[in-house]
Amino acid sequence: MKIIYRITWPNGKIYIGSDVTDSIAYFGSPSAAQIEADFPTRESRKSICIQRDIIWESAHATDMEVRRKENELIVAYRANDPSVGYNRRPLMRL
Repeated sequence: MKIIYRITWPNGKIYIGSDVTDSIAYFGSPSAAQIEADFPTRESRKSICIQRDIIWESAHATDMEVRRKENELIVAYRANDPSVGYNRRPLMRL
């Protein structure tokens, strides 16, 4: 199964990623610098719970179709807007 997931951080910001292996342990590669800036103190980092939801899945999509859908959902959820999410791509059109 190929999936696209949304991770929600405690501050409400999101990250959308894809996984073509459907691994329970994969959490993508959100912008570490942005996350660190949002949780700047030692206290804010002591206990963090994130939620991972599968928002799309397919048993038949090609890897290219999954990437295309991932980009579509990043834009739809505005996860590439730094005030909303931690995705760095696709770049926002101004």
